[in-house]
Amino acid sequence: MLEQEYDGRRQRRIERLVKEAHLPADKTLATFEHKRLPLRIQRLLPNLCAGDFVDRAENLLIFGLPGRGKTHFVAAVGFELVQRERHVLFTPTYRLVGHLLRAKRDLELDRELRRLDRFEVLILDDLGYVQQSREEMEVLFTLLAERYERRSVVITSNLVFSEWDQIFKDPMTTAAAIDRVVHHSLIIEFGKEITSRRAEEAGRAQRQPTTPEPA
Repeated sequence: MLEQEYDGRRQRRIERLVKEAHLPADKTLATFEHKRLPLRIQRLLPNLCAGDFVDRAENLLIFGLPGRGKTHFVAAVGFELVQRERHVLFTPTYRLVGHLLRAKRDLELDRELRRLDRFEVLILDDLGYVQQSREEMEVLFTLLAERYERRSVVITSNLVFSEWDQIFKDPMTTAAAIDRVVHHSLIIEFGKEITSRRAEEAGRAQRQPTTPEPA
């Protein structure tokens, strides 16, 4: 009976953590095509899911062209971390930046940063699509600086570091932001050996014979 009570409480806790994480429901390890990954990334995946990098407050940086599976990869890792009762939050970067900017305008930025600090892992998806004003850049930099060496940040981006000046605009701020996310980090590149899944699906759709319409 005690074991059943413990299992029940643990399952309810995990369900609550899954709800709080806002992870894409269909992007799990069960639906991820592991064979698409290079062997070096396949070998690293179990350690990421175990959460060792979270214990060390390390960051995880995923780079690659669109359609390579970066979002699915980090969402699947996030889901596995939640199963291990980790506090995770998944969010598109532009959405979180907008939320932080509104909090700053309402003089609630410190409070919002404390709320985000509850999450051991913050997954910022598609950093490269954020084209910010200086005000927006500042709140994103503040977030990264607050979590530096304390909490883990997972970032996906189609922009390599040399192109991050498109995000942070100012060269000094760009260099400082890169320094904070790279120090104590794991960097994974989804290179040319990983083809675009969306392009493959589009190609298969074009190759399928079409049924002629009745006269």
